[in-house]
Amino acid sequence: MFTGIVEELGEVTAVEDLGDSCRFTLRGPVVTEDAKHGASIAVNGVCLTVVDHGDDWFTADVMAETLKRSSLGALAAGSPVNLERTVAVGGRLGGHIVQGHVDGTGTIVERTPSEHWEIVKIQLPDGLGRYVVEKGSITVDGVSLTVVDAAPDHFTISLIPTTLALTTLGSKGPGDPVNLEVDVLAKYVERLLGGQAGQAGAGALLSRETAL
Repeated sequence: MFTGIVEELGEVTAVEDLGDSCRFTLRGPVVTEDAKHGASIAVNGVCLTVVDHGDDWFTADVMAETLKRSSLGALAAGSPVNLERTVAVGGRLGGHIVQGHVDGTGTIVERTPSEHWEIVKIQLPDGLGRYVVEKGSITVDGVSLTVVDAAPDHFTISLIPTTLALTTLGSKGPGDPVNLEVDVLAKYVERLLGGQAGQAGAGALLSRETAL
């Protein structure tokens, strides 16, 4: 489990094509301080398993389903990535409960700069709008954020200077894809309410998460 509080801005140093999957090598001196084989690290909001690691790097295998369902398939050597280790038991939950299971990819539509922050509008993929509410939580590329405004097909977020400077969201522009994970509590509530349409949607998303 993660909290959506990015620990560092890392970098993809190599991508090895394995046919039906690929292996990423990523630089991240902070998240590899206590890395172990089999540990989980979120990369742009996607939970990946450490295969190998060194002083400031680690490798992770990414299967075809994950490449298809997330924006990781667009990464190349030199790409910046948001990195976060799993939350330690007894640690502070600084953001919200994040599983690292991407529900879909959104697209940045526009950015509106202000003096001390920036408003970013993101287009939602079909089926996710019902889980996004004003002042609710959402994870964008692994960053825990508060929804400013919500519509059926899009939402807006407000980014402070720290987020702009220390995550990939500071450099992404209109047309760029972002990984989205909605608040898992919303999906469980929908499932428990027992609506037929809700059950179908929640079941599809749960299957997708299992694959990721």
